[in-house]
Amino acid sequence: MSNVKELSVVFLLALLVGVWVWAFSAWTSDIPMINWVALGLGGLFTLIVGSGLIGLMFYSSRRGYDDEAFRKRRPK
Repeated sequence: MSNVKELSVVFLLALLVGVWVWAFSAWTSDIPMINWVALGLGGLFTLIVGSGLIGLMFYSSRRGYDDEAFRKRRPK
C-alpha cells in the first residue's frame, strides 16, 4: 500500500511541475488583448453559472423539493 501512495505522490508532483512549465510558457507568450478579455469574460460567466446552480441547489433543499425524491430512494 505504501508503494501506491509514493507512486501517487510522485505522479502528482510531476503533474504539478508540468502545469507550472505550461503556465510559465503561456504567461510569457504574446497574447492579444481580445483573448485576455475573452478569457476573463469566460471565467466570469463560469462563476455566475456555478453560483446560480449552487444557489438553486440550496433553495431546492431548504424548500423541501428534494424530500419526495429522497423518500422514494430509501427503502422503508
